[in-house]
Amino acid sequence: MRTMKLGNSTLAVPVVAVGCMRINSLDKAEAERFVQTAMEEGANFFDHADIYGGGACEEIFADAIDMNANIREKIILQSKCGIRKGMFDFSKEHILESVDGILKRLKTDYLDILLLHRPDTLVEPEEVAEAFNLLESSGKVRHFGVSNQTPMQIQLLKKSVKQPIVANQLQLSITNATMISNGFNVNMENDDAVNRDGSVLDYCRLNDITIQPWSPFQYGFFEGVFLGNDKFPDLNQKIDEIANKYEVSNTTIAISWLLRHPAHMQPVIGTMNIDRLKDCCKASHVHLTREEWYAIYRAAGNVLP
Repeated sequence: MRTMKLGNSTLAVPVVAVGCMRINSLDKAEAERFVQTAMEEGANFFDHADIYGGGACEEIFADAIDMNANIREKIILQSKCGIRKGMFDFSKEHILESVDGILKRLKTDYLDILLLHRPDTLVEPEEVAEAFNLLESSGKVRHFGVSNQTPMQIQLLKKSVKQPIVANQLQLSITNATMISNGFNVNMENDDAVNRDGSVLDYCRLNDITIQPWSPFQYGFFEGVFLGNDKFPDLNQKIDEIANKYEVSNTTIAISWLLRHPAHMQPVIGTMNIDRLKDCCKASHVHLTREEWYAIYRAAGNVLP
């Protein structure tokens, strides 16, 4: 697996992250086999959140990987906090309490990365800063980031937070590419010209923040996958054509499309299927041409001005 630097940190991470939101759908033997396969593929970056399975996903993962000091040195753990039932909560008290729970469930003393899970409009940056300082000084968290945040929301945090924001986890796929389409349609009157995210793609590139695309195979908001879907005949035809050229699967090409972008993104895959996991990892070694990248973009129904 090819590696990259996470944000402006010195942390080297695989270019594909393994999302563990659905690991509670596996039995113990399946979970052990899945995690072992990921390790064998060099995909040792595991993404969690305290709300996944109500915390059960973190526990299942820790058991599946047989967490111990030796194993801990070989993996990179990221988790998220801030979502509560019916609300978001970035209060100092909730962040600290959440991290303690995450560490207990993962059977570890520290997280490599903690992300704030979606924006909290009631956020007090000073409280977040206090929480981050305590987590960093205690050794419980080594790096910090956010998810689904606009540039100005990140700037608001940075008003008080001294730690670098190394990652921003955002929804992005071939069919959900508004942050890319917006950049093509500057000064236009069509829908794609509407700036819905504050130019977050350019902002993250300018500030060395790694974008972690989530749901890289989904269209809409969890409406389904576009691969093999009759709703996207042109897109699938083009992806299959390019997949045949490289002798890989359509899954590999969908991830390669994200990796081809010079923003140096780190897609978070959510599959629990071992074969698809392997196909995602193969994307690390497929470099699409400029012509192929644009052909896929257009085949998804995107129109260049």
